[in-house]
Amino acid sequence: MLKYLVMIIQVALPVFEGPLDLLLHLIKQNKIDIYDIPIALITKQYLEYLELMKELDLEIASEFLVMAATLIYIKSKMLLPKQEQPEEEEDPRKELVEQLIEYEKIKEASQLLKERYKIWSKAFSRNTSKEQELFLEELSIFDLFQALRKILDKPQPKIYIPKETIKIEEKIEQILNILKFKKSITFQELFSPDCSKLEIIVTFLALLELLRLKFVKAFQKNPFGEILIKLEEENEDRDYI
Repeated sequence: MLKYLVMIIQVALPVFEGPLDLLLHLIKQNKIDIYDIPIALITKQYLEYLELMKELDLEIASEFLVMAATLIYIKSKMLLPKQEQPEEEEDPRKELVEQLIEYEKIKEASQLLKERYKIWSKAFSRNTSKEQELFLEELSIFDLFQALRKILDKPQPKIYIPKETIKIEEKIEQILNILKFKKSITFQELFSPDCSKLEIIVTFLALLELLRLKFVKAFQKNPFGEILIKLEEENEDRDYI
């Protein structure tokens, strides 16, 4: 286990995301027909996300592990030779597909209500309306994980002398100082070319902490587009400590 905390900081996900959110994210990312999910591919990618969460030392909710077991079971059923399967047996994916479709409908309805709220907020403006905005604008936590995976997959520097400790608090201050000079930065700009794996992980955890505390917000101009990070306006003159 990587040791990178001097003070233990409980890093919570900025917004609630569950296993169905992750599956929908993977389906959209791969441009898959929800009625014909390639279960082997989705299972592989789902397990990779769980491994990344484990590597980041984030607590994995039991629902994610249950879904992992479900995907592996469905995959094993679909790998059985057709002659060993009962003729009238339903597609093993059917129940999962039905869950995903119902959940997607709920999310769409929720998004519609949020859009209406934004319209009403503009019509009846109040000083507190800014506080009600989502600080992750249409950005899933899994978009952040995906961006992190791309950074981690880059070749690591051949020669690296690690520091004795890398503090999350220092990385938080570093991110805030950069954002006070720049209007916004890309996710990639948080990581220098010679960053070690340890420093990448600590920087990412620092970003999650700033998102949780609503010091900064992350957003995309287009779905699956470049991730941008900027200070929340009310925090432009505010220090973390």
